Amino acid sequence: MVQSAAKLISVDEFITHYGDDNCYELIDGELIEMESTGPHEQVAAFVGRKLNVEIDRHDNPYCIPHRCLIRLLGTDTAFRPDVIVLDQTQLIHEPLWQQEPVITLGKTIKLKLVVEFVSTNWQNDYARKVEDYAILGIPEYWILDYLGIGGREYIGKPKQPTLTICNLVEDEYQKQLFRGEDLLVSSIFPELQLTAKQIFNSSTLGMAM
Repeated sequence: MVQSAAKLISVDEFITHYGDDNCYELIDGELIEMESTGPHEQVAAFVGRKLNVEIDRHDNPYCIPHRCLIRLLGTDTAFRPDVIVLDQTQLIHEPLWQQEPVITLGKTIKLKLVVEFVSTNWQNDYARKVEDYAILGIPEYWILDYLGIGGREYIGKPKQPTLTICNLVEDEYQKQLFRGEDLLVSSIFPELQLTAKQIFNSSTLGMAM
């Protein structure tokens, strides 16, 4: 992600002018331009497809919207996750959902899982969003660093493609790192049969064909 030089704006202004634009999210009033590459979209499509298979297989009342914002109440922040899994049974309690795809959470947990793909502004994914998603009570947060560009304090040394799965325990995330042939361990999708390598390789399938 590349931070723009635009002036600070309110979250309401952001939703009005950029709510339908997948190229931006808002953090503390600052407009953040999101990188979107071909490999990025390939990985997003692959992860979404695998999770949808699990949703269908178990007939879960979940959905993965194509476009959705997470608005942090009381702040000028609205995140735009790469993949988001919602509990459809709880959307009736969401005050904005009928008019626009915006989740504010509140007291009822409607989000089951969020996936963020790490890019140049990796500090937001590994630090800022870890804190905010924990405060929002999101049970599971995946940090998908398929390029291995995050800080060594987060993915170790030597740096390599790493998927960090954060599971909420009380009010803090417990993190587990997955690489190579490691089979992912998900509390939301406990029967998911997927390795870190499969996800990382999905970004290069087009070049291999």
